[in-house]
Amino acid sequence: MDLKNKIVLVTGSSRGIGKAIALLFAKEGAKVIVNYSKSEKEANEVLNEIKKTSDGIAIKCDVSKEEEVKKMISEIIKKFGRLDILINNAGIVFDIPLFEKTVEQWNKTLGVNLIGTFLCSKYAVPYIKKQKSGVIINIASTNGIDSLSPESADYDASKAGVISLTKNLASELAPNIRVNCVAPGWVNTDINKNLPKDYMIKETEKILLKRFGMPEEIGKAVLFLASDDASFITGTTLIVDGGYGQIK
Repeated sequence: MDLKNKIVLVTGSSRGIGKAIALLFAKEGAKVIVNYSKSEKEANEVLNEIKKTSDGIAIKCDVSKEEEVKKMISEIIKKFGRLDILINNAGIVFDIPLFEKTVEQWNKTLGVNLIGTFLCSKYAVPYIKKQKSGVIINIASTNGIDSLSPESADYDASKAGVISLTKNLASELAPNIRVNCVAPGWVNTDINKNLPKDYMIKETEKILLKRFGMPEEIGKAVLFLASDDASFITGTTLIVDGGYGQIK
């Protein structure tokens, strides 16, 4: 994969899937911007790992806030002079009963997961266009395809929106910028570590491969879509879920 010296922004990359994506790109020689909202210590730890094989910086930014996104993109251009690849990974979830959710929680979920994806794309695109080629990859979820848990209704809606936005961005930015989406299923991340054990066992039984995915497995799908190996793929959503829900 020819990603050496590519400038890559990975939002929400201080931990979990975002961290795995950032480290995989660095191993391929890309220069990676680690974005975080609160986890400065973790972000710097990821950056230190990146610098073992490549280069990068860490930038604090709440992707749901327009002025912070504008400032982040400006810092990237000031440091590296360009931006080649944008990975919209930042996301949050409130797993509580549907009618206990507040409007504030709905706004926060949609703000980070969906509007944040739009804002980062909006302010990154002018610079990606200058290269006359580039890639945007959005991280959605199988929750955005099959809504099965009312407790995550706001999250489901946000990720369905990300899938729809991906198609619209692909249409808007063709032919020079490819835009795709990865929809992970269950993955072993911090966000899932406190789920009830019996629930995790039941969910694992629904997966053909009988296990949760690893963050690196999602990262490798992203790496493929960002590379020239996927040069004829745009506007699509790649499901990476181990065959969840296919057992009848």
